[in-house]
Amino acid sequence: MNTDKPADKLDIAQILRRIPIFQELSDEQTALLAAHTREKRLQKGEMLFQKGDLPRGFYAIVYGQIKLAFPSPSGNEKVVEILGPQQSFGEAVMFMDRPYPVLAESLVDTLLLHVARQAVFDMIESDPSFARRMLAGLALRLHGLIRDVESYSLRSSAQRVIGFLLQRMSGGDESGDVEIKLPTSKQVIASRLNLTPETLSRIFHDLAAHRLITVHGKHVTVHGVRRLREYEP
Repeated sequence: MNTDKPADKLDIAQILRRIPIFQELSDEQTALLAAHTREKRLQKGEMLFQKGDLPRGFYAIVYGQIKLAFPSPSGNEKVVEILGPQQSFGEAVMFMDRPYPVLAESLVDTLLLHVARQAVFDMIESDPSFARRMLAGLALRLHGLIRDVESYSLRSSAQRVIGFLLQRMSGGDESGDVEIKLPTSKQVIASRLNLTPETLSRIFHDLAAHRLITVHGKHVTVHGVRRLREYEP
């Protein structure tokens, strides 16, 4: 069940300071935003908004995961993004004052902050640096979408999967084993990579056959990061 709680139930100001676009605000500015921010708790599989709903602000994720997707009449939705803690979404649609072009659904139990549109507009008018940070965040999102289009157009299915796995590694020994936990179901990951679930399963099987990975449910063991990076399907 959806629950909107008053801002004073959490230390909203302290949480806002952890969100990248808010980190350089003064205490006074943060307090102003916090006064116009509400928490939103979602259970796993709960819908935040549907395509066509009107925005009244934008969201930042405290913990959990949100899936943004294009719905289809057949039910085979196309996942656009999988978002996690300290990421925000909905800013561009808020500025355009247009309905959401995608749906948003929680993949796990999730806590969100909803920042009211008018509070953001007031902050932009009073603080040019805040406006620049908002623009920078939108620009990064645009570059990410461009990279996606490039990936879908120029990289093979297997290269997309390998790239997805490599993005989830943080340094370490490139010759030894590295454990990865997939962030969500293989069906959602396949849609995010513009693949069918069957194709994703086949690629995992092929990589395992070459002893590059071992897959147990959502847990993937990479047997040598360098070998996986240099693999040519």
